[in-house]
Amino acid sequence: MKKLLILAIASVLTFASCNDNDNEPTLANLTLNLTGLEALGANYVYEGWLIVDGNPLSTGTFSSVDFPQTFSVDLTDLSKATKFVVSIEPAGETGVAALAPAPTKILSGDFSGNLAALTSGIIGDFSNASGQFFLRSPTDETGMNNGNDENGVWFGTPGAPPTANFVLPTLPRGFVYEGWVVGENGPISTGTFSDFSARDSSNGFSGTQNNQGPPVPGEDFFLNALNGEIFPLDIRGRNVVISVEPVPDNSAAPFSIKPLVGKSGQDTAPAVHSFELNLSSLPTGTVSR
Repeated sequence: MKKLLILAIASVLTFASCNDNDNEPTLANLTLNLTGLEALGANYVYEGWLIVDGNPLSTGTFSSVDFPQTFSVDLTDLSKATKFVVSIEPAGETGVAALAPAPTKILSGDFSGNLAALTSGIIGDFSNASGQFFLRSPTDETGMNNGNDENGVWFGTPGAPPTANFVLPTLPRGFVYEGWVVGENGPISTGTFSDFSARDSSNGFSGTQNNQGPPVPGEDFFLNALNGEIFPLDIRGRNVVISVEPVPDNSAAPFSIKPLVGKSGQDTAPAVHSFELNLSSLPTGTVSR
């Protein structure tokens, strides 16, 4: 009889213990509060990642750039996380690729207690970024100076050949720089580039003589005018921008990260025009647990 009573008490205690464990929370809230992000369109989403024991664990994707946003995540993983990362991912991604962040990591920060301050330092340090550009049109019909140097913009110092003068970080895989001139109907790309001392990816607006242009990024604006624009395009007095773009990029507009912005004066080469530092365009934020 005593043995039966002891077994019964043990069973009750075990059941109670299980119930207590079952009632313990297994999920917790993670709250993102970010600024400086822009909507990515239909093909891409942002995704948050906890770094736990060196491994990435997704906290979920988001398309809205209105914050704060709260996500429900595993309590144990959240308490053990040492870092948080935000990446740009293809929408609806599945399989092995969905288990880790893409190279397009845009924000990161280490947890200090229950808060992590997120910055774009994972892309590069732009605190001392600088550069200059000049107006010249080396791809016009004759390849000679026809008094139309106001129709082209090139990034660097004029010379024979021009030379690079950007002070910009080398971008990690997943990002490239892109140049822009703001026309009558919005920004016009001059092409993407990673090498400051080489031609960029585009010469679609340049003339037919020496169509590729000099060995620095830039563009002349003679051919294939976009809707609302009149070519040859006079660059004088226009805003000129250097942006950081994700790769792949599904938008024809500049991405939100624009570390250098400038305005062209009236003088063509050999005069140069300086970019100004635009750190306010860099996304930032916090994540709390």
